[in-house]
Amino acid sequence: MKKYYLFLICIGAVFNVIAAQNTTEELVALKEKINRAIIKVEHTERALWSYKISRYEDEEGDISSSIEQHSPQTSERWLLKQINGQLPTKKQIKNFAKKKQEQSNTRKQEGNIKLTLRELINQKSLSLVSTDDKHIIMAFNVYWEKLGKDSIGKLQGKLVYQKEQQFIEKISIWNNAEFSPMFTANITDFALTFTFLNINGAVLVKQNEMKMKGSFAYFTEINEISLDNFSDYVYQGQPIQ
Repeated sequence: MKKYYLFLICIGAVFNVIAAQNTTEELVALKEKINRAIIKVEHTERALWSYKISRYEDEEGDISSSIEQHSPQTSERWLLKQINGQLPTKKQIKNFAKKKQEQSNTRKQEGNIKLTLRELINQKSLSLVSTDDKHIIMAFNVYWEKLGKDSIGKLQGKLVYQKEQQFIEKISIWNNAEFSPMFTANITDFALTFTFLNINGAVLVKQNEMKMKGSFAYFTEINEISLDNFSDYVYQGQPIQ
């Protein structure tokens, strides 16, 4: 009888090892899918696309909005089409173009300072949340240098991978505790969402949304919402392979 029980224990241990191996192999395969999806974003040259951006900002009740047009085939790549629901003045258009040129020059001098998905998504920390016929949802740890060292361990993320077109459809970042991105600043609520769309193999931003609450210098309230919608994408370069 003892030998029989010992046999069952050994068999159970073997099955547990096999199950663990299968789970590990599955996670490795999923991580590779995410890595290939990130590469798709990296290979998409958004600068070669024309598109429209509708921006909305609310900073402690101070609301502003604008509509911008990016057209790489023209000498003036950026055009301010609307500001706060009104047609812009010539001065506003000129100042907008100057600001965009300064931003472009800064990027050329300092390198691409924009946050990349490879920086945002800690691929080593990826874990499976759920999967169905259409999507894979995975969780990951977040460290965004811009938000300071105090944010380490206080931010978490989730991504939605679209199986059919094999791209990352949505990324959500939020805090699980208060953190201080800089001296005298304290963030109590933080949420950042990116959504993407796939056009003939190119993965492009569809929407960025950020919500943040907290305080600055102990007495000044932070209550910000920003929303950028990207639309009317038209590829202006060579056909995408």
